[in-house]
Amino acid sequence: MAAASKNSTASIGFEQQIWEAADILRGNMDAAEYKHVVLGLIFLKYISDNFEERYRELEAEDDDVEDKDAYTELNVFFVPPSARWAKIAESAHKEEIGT
Repeated sequence: MAAASKNSTASIGFEQQIWEAADILRGNMDAAEYKHVVLGLIFLKYISDNFEERYRELEAEDDDVEDKDAYTELNVFFVPPSARWAKIAESAHKEEIGT
């Protein structure tokens, strides 16, 4: 039984950070709605990590890091500057984060 539950959960390495960020954003939100915040943050972090990896590859090759086609040709989401994880993380501690 323990092996089955072990196989059904994945460790993505930043669960605690995501949970804490979602908890702050949740505020007075009903717990049933909370999952939408958490799942959205996990998806954003996933596509941001893939984007950053491709960004670094393009940078190393001295290619245009803002060329959307350079990402989509490898099935990587292009993340606009205002939606990149670093930008969001930078704003995470501001009081107006939930607005």
